[in-house]
Amino acid sequence: MDAFFASVELLSYPELRGRPVVVGGRNTDAPTLLPDGSRRYASLGAYVGRGVVTTSTYEARALGVFSGMGLMRSAKLAPQAVLLPANFDAYRDHSRRFKVAVATIAPHIENRGIDEIFIDLSDIDEDSLTLAKRIKQAVFDATGLSCSIGITPNKLLSKICSDLDKPDGITILGMDDVQTRIWPLATKKVNGIGPKAYDKLCGLGINTIGELAQAAPEFLVQHFGTSTGEWLHRVAYGIDERPVVLESEPKSLSRESTFERDLHARNDRAELSEIFTGLCLRLSEDLKRKGYACKTIGIKLRYADFQSVTRDLTLPMPVIEGADIRKAAGDCLKRVPLTKRIRLLGVRASGLLLLGEAAPQNTQAQGDLFVDVFTGTVAPD
Repeated sequence: MDAFFASVELLSYPELRGRPVVVGGRNTDAPTLLPDGSRRYASLGAYVGRGVVTTSTYEARALGVFSGMGLMRSAKLAPQAVLLPANFDAYRDHSRRFKVAVATIAPHIENRGIDEIFIDLSDIDEDSLTLAKRIKQAVFDATGLSCSIGITPNKLLSKICSDLDKPDGITILGMDDVQTRIWPLATKKVNGIGPKAYDKLCGLGINTIGELAQAAPEFLVQHFGTSTGEWLHRVAYGIDERPVVLESEPKSLSRESTFERDLHARNDRAELSEIFTGLCLRLSEDLKRKGYACKTIGIKLRYADFQSVTRDLTLPMPVIEGADIRKAAGDCLKRVPLTKRIRLLGVRASGLLLLGEAAPQNTQAQGDLFVDVFTGTVAPD
C-alpha cells in the first residue's frame, strides 16, 4: 500500500492532498473544525516532545521526513508540514478491506503486516499486467486507496520491485532483467540489508547490488560470516527460494510505551504504575482478540542513557487475564535495578497457545492488579 497510514488519513482530510503531512507523536492534537467548515491542523514545526514519525506523505518524504524519525528532528526539516495523530482503528479496518479485496482475485496470500502482502500467482492463467491492474482496481474499490505491485519470480525481487514505481505503480520483472533493473540499485534496497550491513558494504567499496554480485563469495564470507556471506551472494543474483507462506502464527505479542519525559521509579511511582497496568491490560485485550493464551511474560525497560534490560518469567499454567499478566510482569520487574530514570517500559507475552489448546489459570483477585511493584525496589538517590 502507498504511504498507507497517511493515505488513510487523507480520505478524511482530502483538502490536505498534495501537502506535506506527517502522522505520529504522542498527544498530537486532532484537527479542529471551525465555524466556517474549515479545519485547523497542528503544525509539525510547533511539536515539542519525544514522539516519532509513524508515516508521512510523499510530499513530506521529499523534504527528508521518513517513518521512525524523531518529530523534533523532522520539524527542522519540514516545519510547515501538517501533523496528524495516528488512528490505528481506521488503519486496521482499511488493512482488512484491502486484503479481502485481493483474496477475491488471488487467494494465496502471505500476510506481511498491516500494509503489505505477498501473493502467489502461479495458478492464475492470466497476463501479468492485466492481473495487476485487476488487483489494483479491486483494492481501490474497497478502500479508495492506491497500491504498488511488483510481479517477479520470487519474494526477494517482488519486494524490491514493489518500491520501484511508487506510488500507484506496477513493475513486472523476470530473471533476465536482474542485471539491467536490479544491479544499479543500492544494496540497501534488498530487504534484509540493514543500515549496519549497508555501511559495512560501502566501507568495503560495495555500493550497488551489481557490485555485490561481482564480489567473490569468499570475500563476503570473510567479512560477514558463512551464512550471511553466502546469502549476500545469492540475493545479488536475485535468487530467493522462500515459498509464500499462507498462514503464519505469531511468536509473541507485546505492548510498550516511550515516555514524554524520563520517569523515576520512586518520584513518579504512581504514573509508572498506571502505565505499567495499562500495558498489561492492553496486552490481555490483544491476546483475547487474537485467540491466544501465553506461558511466558516478559518486560523491557530502557533507561535514560538508552541502556535496555529485559526479564522473562515462564508460568506453570497459561494466562490471558490482565491481572495475571500484571502479577507476572511485576515479578519480572522486581528483578530489575530501578536506580536510573526510565525512558521506555514494555510488556511481552510469548509461548503462545491457541485458546482451544490451553486452559488459562484462574485470574488473580482484581485488587492484585494495582499492587505497586515499584515499592521497595528503589535504591536511595
